[in-house]
Amino acid sequence: MMLTKFGHSCVRLEKDGRSLVIDPGNFSDVEAALDGCDAILVTHEHADHIDPDRVLPWLDAAEAAELHAPDSVVRQLRSHGAVGGAGHRIRAVEPESSLSVAGFDIRTFGGQHALIHPRVRIVDNVGYLIDGNVYHPGDSFVVPHGAEVRTLLVPLHAPWSKTAEVIDFVVSVRAGRAFPIHDALLNERGISVAEKHVGFFGAAYGTDYQRWGSGETREV
Repeated sequence: MMLTKFGHSCVRLEKDGRSLVIDPGNFSDVEAALDGCDAILVTHEHADHIDPDRVLPWLDAAEAAELHAPDSVVRQLRSHGAVGGAGHRIRAVEPESSLSVAGFDIRTFGGQHALIHPRVRIVDNVGYLIDGNVYHPGDSFVVPHGAEVRTLLVPLHAPWSKTAEVIDFVVSVRAGRAFPIHDALLNERGISVAEKHVGFFGAAYGTDYQRWGSGETREV
């Protein structure tokens, strides 16, 4: 399976001629990520994870493509003016469930976004484990139970986290390898500092943390 980053938290997985995109948000290269893809997974409603103004016209024109997201996101997208006739291809997913999308086997975890502040509303968030291999947690540090993650996508920086929590998440999941996501708010200096700590402690617990940039592809 091939894994490509398209900025911030947006990734594309490809195998056997099929492709799946996760979190095409407004900090990402949405058009490149969605080019020819078969399905979209959305972890939660925040704009850096789903850009309706760009995603919904594409979905309407794609004819057979599907979008899967938490129910709260589905309701918002179906009521959006750009949805066109694609509303029936926008489908709700629940945490702690299993489904097959575009030839990929998916397990879902979590249920809610990490706390930003007590006065900021907590929204639904679903993490996705793809083919028992790649885990995208969205905006959460939920450790998938009953699963051995081989490739972890690590939210490197966010208004809701601190580096110590990022380290603890990587250590808890114990994946063989890890790649950064959710890093668009950091400059190169900030990325270097965060990655130094995450890479050091991850290695101590058996996780090979690797940097990758937007547009780069890894075989996983």
